[in-house]
Amino acid sequence: ESAHAVAFAMKLAKEKPYESILVNLSGRGDKDIDFVVENYKPEDYM
Repeated sequence: ESAHAVAFAMKLAKEKPYESILVNLSGRGDKDIDFVVENYKPEDYM
């Protein structure tokens, strides 16, 4: 599930602030992005 990968990447990013994280997503990201925008503040994922 793409949303789980994004959630884990966000958690990992907080633990490793100086590392790069790459998440490969496939499928319909247009459905997932609405959830992220509605449920997270921009500073959580930017």
